[in-house]
Amino acid sequence: MTASIEVSTSARLHMGFFDLHGGLGRKFGSIGLSLAEPNLVLSAKPSKVLNVSGTDSVPESVILRVTAVAQQILNAMGIAEAVEVNVSQSVPEHSGLGSGTQMALATGAAINYLYQLNLSTVQIATMTGRGRRSGVGISAFDYGGLLIDGGRALSATHSTPPPMLARYDFPEEWAILLVFDTTEPGIHGEQERAAFNELPAFSESLAAHLCRHVLMQAMPALVERDLSAFGHSIQVLQQHVGDYFLPVQGGRYASHLVSAVLERLEAMGAQCFGQSSWGPTGFAIFANRHEADMHLQQLKLSFTDHALSWKICSACNHGAKFNKFDITV
Repeated sequence: MTASIEVSTSARLHMGFFDLHGGLGRKFGSIGLSLAEPNLVLSAKPSKVLNVSGTDSVPESVILRVTAVAQQILNAMGIAEAVEVNVSQSVPEHSGLGSGTQMALATGAAINYLYQLNLSTVQIATMTGRGRRSGVGISAFDYGGLLIDGGRALSATHSTPPPMLARYDFPEEWAILLVFDTTEPGIHGEQERAAFNELPAFSESLAAHLCRHVLMQAMPALVERDLSAFGHSIQVLQQHVGDYFLPVQGGRYASHLVSAVLERLEAMGAQCFGQSSWGPTGFAIFANRHEADMHLQQLKLSFTDHALSWKICSACNHGAKFNKFDITV
């Protein structure tokens, strides 16, 4: 008998950075939300050679990335043997939903279990180069819910992921509308690193203003389940951070199609909406599923471009799930 494991994790929203100035010795700091969908699901078992496969719905690029991460971890830990991995579901890549981080953590967690490496999620993230600016995806993998991290220490000599400062269960009745644009990949990789290097200095007073909105509006509003106040805080973040990134992404939002949808949602009275990370995926949060459905039906009448697609989901208030099996070899 030997072990096999299935790891299931999900996408996350990155709702914005609240300190892009860094004058207090830490930079970035972010707020984000774990989603119930879309999901990444992979299974793994020990093998003599590394082999990664996937179902028909999983892009070849995902297979290649999982292969690279698995090899990276096996090499780093000095493991002579390997793993056989099958990916049955995946999160859309370069869409602003944190697919790369979840892919790396799920792959690392599977190898960690199979070879009893005793690695923490933060150690796996550091080993695979995840969480250099935001720790939301790492905390989402471990805990789920609404997450706030403390940014990266500028004095750190190594790229330790930002610490989680607060975590809340997100109201299960609040419905989340995701807006996808399949023609516009979000900024990522080297382009993302170059963007942060080229952007001008961020205003210290504006960073203080955004921190105040997170601490004194978003956090208490979530505890009190006040969607209007929570949404206002997110709108302030989205407006200022989106405008700061405008020279890189061409507008407050990366996709002109998603931008048009978000403008329509604002006109329709949506209280909380924006772009996740570098996009192009947009989101809107409603008090319940009925409200989300009504708004979506109106949007579908106005926006018929086939590049747009939609999904209504809820938040995920738990971390990744692990199903462990014994198999006969």
